[in-house]
Amino acid sequence: MSAPFPSTGFRLTNVSVQLGGKPVLSDLTLSLSEPRIGILGRNGSGKTTLLRLLAGLISPTQGTLTLDGIDPARDRKAMLSRLGILFQNPDHQILFPTVEEELAFGLRQQGQTDTAARAAARAVLANEGRAHWATASTATLSQGQRHWLCLQAVLMMAPATILLDEPFAGLDLPAQSRLTRRLAALPQRLITVTHDPASLSGADRILWLDDGRILQDGPPDAVLPAFTAAMDSIARDDHDTALPT
Repeated sequence: MSAPFPSTGFRLTNVSVQLGGKPVLSDLTLSLSEPRIGILGRNGSGKTTLLRLLAGLISPTQGTLTLDGIDPARDRKAMLSRLGILFQNPDHQILFPTVEEELAFGLRQQGQTDTAARAAARAVLANEGRAHWATASTATLSQGQRHWLCLQAVLMMAPATILLDEPFAGLDLPAQSRLTRRLAALPQRLITVTHDPASLSGADRILWLDDGRILQDGPPDAVLPAFTAAMDSIARDDHDTALPT
């Protein structure tokens, strides 16, 4: 696998998103270029919408967003070597019945022949001590193994930036430990979306998103204690009694 090429990162200018007529993200202006970025917030804060926006799955209602100067929602082909995403649920990402087919798909999207893509998939599996996985059904893999497969499929395409959606959700402690080590060693820019502050302690920069706006933006030692204290305060005040509007 080739190394990812240098990337200037994301640029968001006055970005807002409305869904169903309701504001979800409001007036975000950001430059995201650090190697390890965390996006933190409670459920309903707009994290998932921001992830989908960065991935090019939706477009801003107003404002502009680019990755390396390119709109990810408009030029999907250009994103193939620039941007990868690891979804929280691997079942939302896996498309093919066998491991080899799943790993080969992204390379075929990048222009490789089916023969070359399958050969590369088998080589990766052999290098990872998983040669016997090639013809295995993806449906038979454990949750941790499916996460590994999805990450490996992304890495084979060598994107410069990878978006991670709650990457440790549903994994037991050994699987979390293995994934943590693997992610830490990657050369790619990683942008992790989560509600778990502990998983972001090693980040270069944390964005605390609340009600669709950036409440705090800075290093972990500044943002994480403030976020934790705010969550403790909410827990003490029993703010979950109000019904959604």
